[in-house]
Amino acid sequence: MPYVIMFHDDPDVRERKRELRAVHLEYVKSNSPRIIASGGLFPDDDDFPNGGLIILDSEVRQDAVDYIENDPFFLNGIFTTYTIDRWRKFIFDHKPIST
Repeated sequence: MPYVIMFHDDPDVRERKRELRAVHLEYVKSNSPRIIASGGLFPDDDDFPNGGLIILDSEVRQDAVDYIENDPFFLNGIFTTYTIDRWRKFIFDHKPIST
């Protein structure tokens, strides 16, 4: 069952995040074969992300831990906490999934 990883940026990291964003995006792209979905989280009043969500295709929780703890944003203190939860599709691409 896939895992959802969610994180929010620590305070006062915006400029550092801008500097690291290309490296982070390259890391995400290099892992694309095992990512179901990935994207930034945005505040209502800004177009710059302040967190992220990844759905990792893995049956092993440790894979999700290893993925997020090797993300350049984590390694460089953009965020220091995250959540990981198992995930099961119910509706996908606007369509209910058979259960």
